[in-house]
Amino acid sequence: MSEPVVPAEDAAAVHKRRTGLVRLLYAGRHSLRGLADGWGEKAFRLEACLAVVLLPLAGWLGQGDWVKTGLLCATVLLVLIVELLNSGIESVVDRIGPQWHELSRRAKDMGSAAVLVSLLLCGATFAAALYQRIAHG
Repeated sequence: MSEPVVPAEDAAAVHKRRTGLVRLLYAGRHSLRGLADGWGEKAFRLEACLAVVLLPLAGWLGQGDWVKTGLLCATVLLVLIVELLNSGIESVVDRIGPQWHELSRRAKDMGSAAVLVSLLLCGATFAAALYQRIAHG
C-alpha cells in the first residue's frame, strides 16, 4: 500500500483515485487516527471513561428490551460523537490563528453548547430509565 510522496495539493486527488477496499482501508486508518487524536483531549477521555460505566448500565436499565437499551447506548455514543466534532471545530479555529475574533468565539461556543445539549439529553434519558427501573421494578 506504499505510494509515492506527493505534494500536499495533490494529496486529495490521490485519495479520490482510490477505490474499493483500498479506499476503505485508508478511510479506516484516518478514522482510527481521529479517535487517537480525540483521546488526546481531556473531555473526550473523561466522556469515554464514563461510557465504559454507562454502556453496561444501559443493559441493566433497559431490562432486556433492545429498544430501551439501544436508546440509552445511543445517547452515550452521541456524546462521544458530538465531542469529537467539537474538537474538530476547535482545531480548525485554532489553525486560523490565536487572535480573538467574534466568529471564532461563536464557533467554539456553539460547539461547546452542542456537547452540553448532548450531555443533558444523555443524563435525562438515563435519569428517566433509572426512575422507571426503581419505581416500576
